[in-house]
Amino acid sequence: KAMYNTRVKGNRDVIEGKTFIGVGDTFEPDGGQHRAMNTLWWEAGRYIELTVRTGAEPLTIERFSLRETGYPYEWTSRFESDDDRLADVILIAKRVLQMCSHETYMDCPYYEQMMYVGDTRLEVLATYTWTPDDRLPRKAMCIYDESRKTPGFTQSRYPTRVQQTIPPFSAWWIGMVHDFAMWRDDLPFVRSLLPGVRAVLDTFARFKTHDGLVVGPPGWNFMDWVPSWKSGMPIDADHGISAPLNLKLAWIHKQAAELEEIVGDPELAALQRRRADELTTAALGAFWDDRRGLFADDLGHKSYSEHSQCLALLGGLVSGERAAKVQVGLLADDDLARTTIYFTHYLFETYRQIGRIDRLFDRLPLWFDHKTNGLRTTIEMPEPTRSDCHAWGAHPIYHYFASILGIRPASAGFKTVDIHPQLGPLTWAKGSMPHPRGTIGVDLKQDGGKLTGTVDLPDGITGQLRLANPVPLKSGRNHL
Repeated sequence: KAMYNTRVKGNRDVIEGKTFIGVGDTFEPDGGQHRAMNTLWWEAGRYIELTVRTGAEPLTIERFSLRETGYPYEWTSRFESDDDRLADVILIAKRVLQMCSHETYMDCPYYEQMMYVGDTRLEVLATYTWTPDDRLPRKAMCIYDESRKTPGFTQSRYPTRVQQTIPPFSAWWIGMVHDFAMWRDDLPFVRSLLPGVRAVLDTFARFKTHDGLVVGPPGWNFMDWVPSWKSGMPIDADHGISAPLNLKLAWIHKQAAELEEIVGDPELAALQRRRADELTTAALGAFWDDRRGLFADDLGHKSYSEHSQCLALLGGLVSGERAAKVQVGLLADDDLARTTIYFTHYLFETYRQIGRIDRLFDRLPLWFDHKTNGLRTTIEMPEPTRSDCHAWGAHPIYHYFASILGIRPASAGFKTVDIHPQLGPLTWAKGSMPHPRGTIGVDLKQDGGKLTGTVDLPDGITGQLRLANPVPLKSGRNHL
């Protein structure tokens, strides 16, 4: 066994010549007949090794069986296109969601078996687009709210007796609340979470320095599993001044302002917008590098990443010439630290925003290769990965609907719809997904840059189809 590299797993369908590592149970039969033995808690894994050691008497195993547990998803959506590789990813992504959904979501069923905010936000978005059942998302948001040390950050994972704080994840919890306010229609539920949202942002404000920036709060300021980042943290994120943390916080303040407007509190909305503006001004002064046309990750302008550029664009921190420079740098600069599986969701969001879905397809081979490598679920990080079943990697199937077909809420409660299709290299794509009032269906063909097809909206729902010239959408069937 010493000759094997246990970090390099290779094709998961090949087991010969590999080391078997895993948890297990030992059962000691008492000599009686028809005994039933079971584990004390469900376990997860790709393989099972069964070793039998007998004593003076023979042993008869009458039956060996497995019982699979998981959240009872009812997948009501469908997506099809002329690229069969996208369909292969659907199978893997839905499988990993099933394996990471039980009484709560969780990061993975083999290792921690805990619900982490950063993972959960992406799992929830995938849930919104594939099933109308939003019980797990609601439970997750409530549990995180209850995990706060009042006043203060949410815990990074909950429920658990071992406390851990990832301040950037507390900010993503606010993003989760904003997502719910847009994708589902339950204003009282949103309003019930606003005191927690305000408490988290007030806690971030405690770490604001004299120059208007936020120093990394105590805890684990994880952002992404970038190989060159220590413990997944950008340079200076650990108790220093970090651009990704500040740029993200400015964006989250804007989302909090929108939440306050949705629940009808314009004064608090104005407070959050002022905080966002102040943080944006300070970040531009500290991190903008005019020579490179990019945001640095640190005050010394030694490190640059896709993460900072994505957060600046998604948060609307730059416009005009600066935004154009950031877009060029994001697409062309080879020296940027690259997003890995988790944060690539935000990279895909950025590609969609700047109209470069073709680049999303350029990054999908990481998921396409899962089938080639014998994987049944998405992995945690680029190889050599730790976890082979990590549901934050399911986010591409959210983007099938929200970025390729371009279906998004245009107003709170999904009362109006914004459809901005970007088929990229596809010649056709179609799908249907749940909406609080029914089902949205989109069926499009692309020929020479021209789109034709149909859009179906539920009764009472209207919207807009964003093409070169926007097209209003009515309830029922719309023909292009």
